[in-house]
Amino acid sequence: MSAALARRLALAVAFTGCLASTVLAQSRLQAGQSTTPVACGGDFSAFLAGVKAEAVSKGASASAADEALAGAQIDQKVLSRDRAQGVFRQTFLEFSQRTVSQGRLDIGRQKMKQFADVFARAEKEFGVPSGIITAFWAMETDFGAFQGDFNTRNALATLSHDCRRPQLFRPQLISLIEMVQHGDLNPSTNTGAWAGEIGQVQMLPEDIIAFGVDGDGDGHVNVKGSSPDAILTAAKFIQSLGFKAGQPWIQEVALPENLPWEKSGLGNEIPASEWFKYGVTPRDGNTNSGNLPAALILPQGRKGPAFLTYPNFNIYLEWNQSFIYTTSAAYFATRLSGAPTYQKGNPEQGLDDTGMKALQTKLEARGYDIGKVDGILGSGTRQATQKEQARLGMPADGWPTQALLSAL
Repeated sequence: MSAALARRLALAVAFTGCLASTVLAQSRLQAGQSTTPVACGGDFSAFLAGVKAEAVSKGASASAADEALAGAQIDQKVLSRDRAQGVFRQTFLEFSQRTVSQGRLDIGRQKMKQFADVFARAEKEFGVPSGIITAFWAMETDFGAFQGDFNTRNALATLSHDCRRPQLFRPQLISLIEMVQHGDLNPSTNTGAWAGEIGQVQMLPEDIIAFGVDGDGDGHVNVKGSSPDAILTAAKFIQSLGFKAGQPWIQEVALPENLPWEKSGLGNEIPASEWFKYGVTPRDGNTNSGNLPAALILPQGRKGPAFLTYPNFNIYLEWNQSFIYTTSAAYFATRLSGAPTYQKGNPEQGLDDTGMKALQTKLEARGYDIGKVDGILGSGTRQATQKEQARLGMPADGWPTQALLSAL
């Protein structure tokens, strides 16, 4: 499996009850599905023997494979999580206000001070500011407090043996064997998320092998128990996603009354200087990024919070494909870096579950590919909403309202 595919498999987990890990896992797993045949199912012992043979063929020692797989068993709770249909219906304001709390900001700043030397190294070697790493650290596991309680070996063995998505999980099980060989993981006791993510920033074994950094100098990469290891490994991983040192990622802006709203939305990048000419004004007053391509995103329409996103925002979309999660995480990082609280504005009332499904049904009938009629405001529904708003002469900000539903 490619590194990019492995990244798309990653999920956020257990951040103080704000969102079930299943929701984020589903979006990442669906994005990275492959049709490459992979051995799965059948007698579990025979399956494990096949995994051992593959690991040895790729350089692992037979003893490491035996140690890693000894005692492995199917975990029915993992299968239940994998089949659960998570539903994410929180708005940006609801979700971000819960996740970017004052308590988390205070703890985050304490952590940034406590590990100042480690964060300085992360920025020097990988170009990633402390705020970005700390925000992920907070949102993924509340700074390591909630890392998941599923046995990692059993989770990956279960999902590799299961024939639903073995091509995604078997490489992770092979990489877990390599971690055992390095002495970086105890297969009997190591726990993490149900889909195999490990540690304080929830990374998969394949990515830990590829980007792991021994931050505390003990000769091992321990992203679960060592904060320096987790911080530097996250920094190297983020760099691999394409983060450009010294460039912004997201910037809150104030909007004029009238804009070409149809130009807003992810994927509609124009030079930031063009947005400034339209009257879009950075709240921090910094217009030095004018030469960079920027998208104007309006999580709850033109009357709610507004942001310009820059190329570095793409690393958030690689980390997690949920628009609300990524925007919240990016905003969180700006707060840790000194930005003020966003202006809430006065967003128009959105649609409830019944209304959203009705809208999706109408959009689908008009030929739009909005995915599943599930009441969730995903990227397909946002784009279709924006196109219909423009067609009807309404402000095309991509925020579905009762007025749009009535007009259709």
